[in-house]
Amino acid sequence: MQKVKQSLSHAGPMTEVEAKDLLRRVGFNVVETRLARSSKEAAAMGRELGFPVALKVVSLQVVHKSNVGGVRLNLAGAHETAQAYEEILAAVKARLPEAEVQGMAVQRMAPPGVEVVMGGFRDASFGPVLMFGLGGLWVEVLQDVAFRLVPLEARDARDMVREIRGYPLLEGYRGQPGVDIPFMEEMILLLSRFMEDNPEVREVDLNPVIAYPEQALVVDARVVMR
Repeated sequence: MQKVKQSLSHAGPMTEVEAKDLLRRVGFNVVETRLARSSKEAAAMGRELGFPVALKVVSLQVVHKSNVGGVRLNLAGAHETAQAYEEILAAVKARLPEAEVQGMAVQRMAPPGVEVVMGGFRDASFGPVLMFGLGGLWVEVLQDVAFRLVPLEARDARDMVREIRGYPLLEGYRGQPGVDIPFMEEMILLLSRFMEDNPEVREVDLNPVIAYPEQALVVDARVVMR
C-alpha cells in the first residue's frame, strides 16, 4: 500500500489554506482554496475560480469562524466579494480584537450533496483513532459517528460507513440519489495511512466532506501538528 509520508516542519495548528494544500498533496480531493490578503485580491481570485465563491477568515486565533462573523457564502460577483472581505475583517476585529488575521480563504462554492465528516486524532492510550459520520450540523446534534483504531483495512472502512445510523442517507433515500460509497471508503483508508505515516500529525478534521453520486470533495479542513 502506497505511503503518504510528507516532510512536515510545521508546529501547532495549520491555517485552513495550509491544511488543504497538505491534504491535496497526499491525494485527497480538496476544493481549491486560495489566500487573499486584500479585498482586491479576493475579488480577483473569485473571478479566476468562478463565482459564486465563499470567503472565510484565516486566523489561528479564530477556531469557530461562523461565531464571529468570519464566513460569507454564495458571493455572486467581484464587488460583493470585495465588500464581504471588508465586512468579515471588521466583524472579526470587533469580536476578537487580539486575533491576527492573515487574510481570507477564497473558494468556489461546492454543489450541494450529502455532508459527512472524517477525522483522526491521537489518543494517549490507544494511539491514532479515526472517526466517520454524518457531517455539518448533524455531527454536532446527533453525534452519529463510528470509530476505529489505525491502521485500518478495507473491511474496517466498509464497516465504519455502514455502522452509522444515517447510512440510508448515503445509499439514497426517498428518491434522492445515493453517494459514491466506495470512494468514501478509499478516503477513510487514505486518512488512516496519512495518520500512520505522519506521527507528527496530532489531529485532522475534515468537515464537511460533500459526497456525490460520483466521488466526494473536502470543503473544510483543519490539521494540528505536534
